Order: sequence, then C-alpha cells, then structure tokens
Amino acid sequence: MSDLIHKTAAELADMLAAGTTTSVEITQAHLDRIAAVDGDLNAFLHVNAAVSLEAAKQSDARRAAGAPLSPLDGVPIAIKDVLVTTDMPSTSGSKILEGWMSPYDATVVTKVREAGLVPLGKTNMDEFAMGSSTEHSAFGPTRNPWDLDRIPGGSGGGSAAAVAAFEAPLALGSDTGGSIRQPAHITGTVGVKPTYGGVSRYGAIALASSFDQIGPVTRTVMDSALLHDVIKGHDVHDSTSLKDEWPSFADAVKNADVKGLKIGVIEQLDGEGFQPGVLSRFHEALELLKANGAEIVNVSLPSLAHAVAAYYLILPAEASSNLAKFDSVRFGLRVQPEGGGTVEQVMSATREAGFGAEVKRRIILGTYALSAGYYDAYYGSAQKVRTLVQRDFADAFSKVDVLASPTAPTTAWKLGDQLDDPVAMWRGDIATIPANMAGIPGISVPAGLADEDGLPVGIQFLAPAREDARLYNVGGALEALLEQQWGHTLLSQAPELKGGQR
Repeated sequence: MSDLIHKTAAELADMLAAGTTTSVEITQAHLDRIAAVDGDLNAFLHVNAAVSLEAAKQSDARRAAGAPLSPLDGVPIAIKDVLVTTDMPSTSGSKILEGWMSPYDATVVTKVREAGLVPLGKTNMDEFAMGSSTEHSAFGPTRNPWDLDRIPGGSGGGSAAAVAAFEAPLALGSDTGGSIRQPAHITGTVGVKPTYGGVSRYGAIALASSFDQIGPVTRTVMDSALLHDVIKGHDVHDSTSLKDEWPSFADAVKNADVKGLKIGVIEQLDGEGFQPGVLSRFHEALELLKANGAEIVNVSLPSLAHAVAAYYLILPAEASSNLAKFDSVRFGLRVQPEGGGTVEQVMSATREAGFGAEVKRRIILGTYALSAGYYDAYYGSAQKVRTLVQRDFADAFSKVDVLASPTAPTTAWKLGDQLDDPVAMWRGDIATIPANMAGIPGISVPAGLADEDGLPVGIQFLAPAREDARLYNVGGALEALLEQQWGHTLLSQAPELKGGQR
C-alpha cells in the first residue's frame, strides 16, 4: 500500500508543489485503499475511479502549465451523500432517492471542483442525516475503523470513517446537531461545524434548515482550515448565507497560541452521564492548555438541561416540512399500488416503502408538533428554549473567549446496542446540539484514548458566531501540544484493517 495515503492534505499539497508526486499517483493510491478496505467499512456509497482519475489528470496538466487553481489543487476529497453532485448519484442514504442524479452541484461541491480538488466518491450516512450512528442508512451501516463491531458516529459516519481509515485525506460533512463533530470524536478525526451561514447550504438535501451546516472532516486541524478556506463565503443561492469577509483559517492555525486565552468549561457538560475515560482525557487536555498560558474558568449554561428536548421538537418539525417534497411525483422512487390508485395512494405507498423507521418516526413526531392545537405547546415552547440557549451562550462569551466540553458522553458503542432505544441515542448529542441551536461554530479535536476501551475521545471547543478563527487557534495549539506529548498522531495507534499496512 502506498505511503501517500498516510500523508495529510497539507503534506500532499506540498509534495505536489515540489513536484515529488502527481495527483494521479495520489488519487490512485486512495482508490486502491478504498478497494482494499471499504468492503469491510462501507464508508462509500459510490466511487467512480474513471471520473476521479480524469480530474487528477487535469490537475496535473494545470500544474505542469504553472497554473494550479489553489493550494489544494490535486488533493482527493470524499463527499457526504447529503450533497448533490451531477456526476454521481445523490441519495442522502435513502431508498427513496436510490440512483437519483442531480442536475446541479451543491455550491460547496462546485467550490472544491473550482479549487481543483479531486472527488473520490460519495460517503455513507444515516438516512436524510437522521441518526447518530450511520446505522440508519438504507444501504447498510458504516463500521468504525478502530473496531469493526462498533459504530463510527453519525449521521456522517461515512466521511469520518473514510478519513480515519486513510481512504481520503479530506471529506465534506454536514452538521445538524453534531453530525460532523460526534463522528470525529468517535473516530479520532477532526470535525468542524462553521458558523451558521458561513458556508453555503445550497445543494445540501435539507434535514432541518435552521440547524444544517456544511463543514470539513479531516485528520488535522490545519487540513480542516485549508478546506474551510476553500468552501467559506457568501452564496447568492442561499438566503441564509452571510456576506462577511472571512480571515484565513490556515493562518490561524499557523499562528496558534493559547497564551492569555480564556477558556470556559461548561459545567453542565462535565460530570454525570459522561464516561470516566472521556472526562479524564478532557481534563488532561485542559491542564495542558493551562500549562501553556490559557486561563481555565467554569461557566454555567442552565438552559442546556432542556436543549436536547427542544431540539428534538424543532428538528422533526422542520424535517416533516422538508421531506414533504419526496412525494413520488417529481423525482425519486415511485411505488404503484396494485390495481393503480390515486396520487395520494401512490404517495403513501412510496413513502412507506422509501423511508426507513427513523425517518418515519421523526416525520410523525414533527407533524404532530406542528398540528393544530399543539403548535404552541410543543414547537412554540421549544423555540423559546432555543432563545434561552442563545442568551446563555451570549452571556458566557461576554466572559470567556471560547467554551470547552467533551464532544460526546461516550466512546463508540457496539453496532445494534442503541437501535431499540432511539431516545438514548438522541441524548448522546447533548454536547453538540447547543451549538446548532445557537448558530455558533464548533470544533472537535482528538484528545486521546479512553482508559476503559482504548477508543478515541474528542474535546470540543465553541466560539461566538463569526469567530471560527478562534477554534482553529485553540484547536491547532492543542493538537500540537498533544502530539508533542504523545510522540505520535492518534490515528497511528489504530489497529490495521484487512487489505493493507497502515
């Protein structure tokens, strides 16, 4: 197996610039890795080697002519299947869209193509991003590269597993309530949820439009920064897109320094309900930051006690509205009842066959919450809690520069362990959901391995809206300090998969 797969995106970019390798060589190495190990992982739903290699050849031709499009020109990338693409099917992990081809690319896909990155394929996910384990995909679960009997997180477990297993150096994900950060925590990767509106959502198959955000999935903080620099910025096609001028996030990593940084530890996310090994790595990371000049203080956000309950009323309500478009009439699956039927009967039969159990569960819950007589009691009350969460964050950020917590309460659980208890799975998003409710950015950085099971643990940092650069500063600094302390990267400790040497 080529050693190119072990290089970070930044290292590959440097090698391309120096002329010591080519995009075709890099792309072929990753395609070979996918062929060798993805039969066990199921991280990819679609790979088209011919299309990828042609994009790589075009990159090499540009570089030979002295005209690379960006620093990442020629570097491969995986794309979560929630993002529509013209040259690969876009299913959002659902049978109702099986084989569907989009007539346009999502804006972030257009941006990575315009920057010269090489799409490798579409990654697996929980159906319509509804789930925390990638077990709700209509095309089978993705498995965790650290332990094939465990989940890789969700909904973006495919992107996280692909990056952790060295199938791709970069991936795009979507984060509605933690779907980038929680899989990062579970797989030992880096995941970033940008400020709401900082990255276009145009072409992302919507789950909950007021929460959804596209972001990077990588193995290092610098790689996330480089990818974020490509996909950030205003988009006229997205009415929620911010018109801000964003700084270089790569520069924030290069200049990372926590001296004088005030870090608030969220009291409600530090104690009961969190696995001891998760808390141990969290506090060790904080002590390391403190030893290097950061100030650590405790901060209380009382409304977080109700955040998960409020989120799981607002999200299903938005989902029930967004998924109404899958009606058997305009696109996707169509099931004809025996003997024919009305449009309504065809729609009912199609949605019964095309949607999985978790999607049906949330549509029913959301439709009920929006129904006459219940709107104010449920949806309206949940929106009031959302306002309280936003106010708590605003108050906290008036006292500290960033907030910190474990990214998730536990390490990866065994496949199937929580499928019969959806509420337990929902509660696992307790640390990530608040950022989506407030529209603020968050990052998960690997913090080590839990003592109990030797599985990855992440630490989460949150910053005020529009202050994504603060996350790259503290995340980059902690990553460097931890790897200096360990003497290795976290993923170098993962067990080897069948099909090649690590």
